[in-house]
Amino acid sequence: MILVEETQVPEAAMPVEELKQHLRLGSGFADDDLQDGVLGSFLRAALAAIEARCSKALIARGFVVTLSEWRDMQGQPLPVAPVQSVSEVAVVDEFGVATVIDPAAYRLEQDSFVPQLRPRGACLPHIPTNGAAEVRFQAGYGSGFDDLPADLAQAVLLLAAHYYEYRHETALSQGCMPFGVTSLIARYRPVRLGARV
Repeated sequence: MILVEETQVPEAAMPVEELKQHLRLGSGFADDDLQDGVLGSFLRAALAAIEARCSKALIARGFVVTLSEWRDMQGQPLPVAPVQSVSEVAVVDEFGVATVIDPAAYRLEQDSFVPQLRPRGACLPHIPTNGAAEVRFQAGYGSGFDDLPADLAQAVLLLAAHYYEYRHETALSQGCMPFGVTSLIARYRPVRLGARV
């Protein structure tokens, strides 16, 4: 399985002003926007870290997942949630020729943790030998930071502030995430009950 972001989170969706307020940075100066680029990069890093821990897309954007085989012909779990819509399913043969599947042949089963692509008939379309299936979909809570649940929004600000405050620290252990952030995102993390969830 290969997951690729087809679109990026736009700059306008980055809550730079909210982070400035959270950090209590001074305002009213001629160079108020001097650190906007740095703060934006820490926000992007915080978003990416929280998304990786939760298997969630926070800000809506387009993804494509490429599969060499279906996990189950009755339903294919999608790797991130929440999925808003599936825009296209295509089957690609070993020569790279893609055939777009009629949208009437499949449906999206929405779920907070494991959304699935389900067939409307008996099974999902056949993937040829040495071929692949490409599923394009939109995932995320909404187009802006204000669309996030309050606890996830707070976790992003806390983690971005942590990155900002410790930007010169080299002694922090890898994978360091403040306790406040881990407790805020705990209920969004997927529950792993078996080897193949």
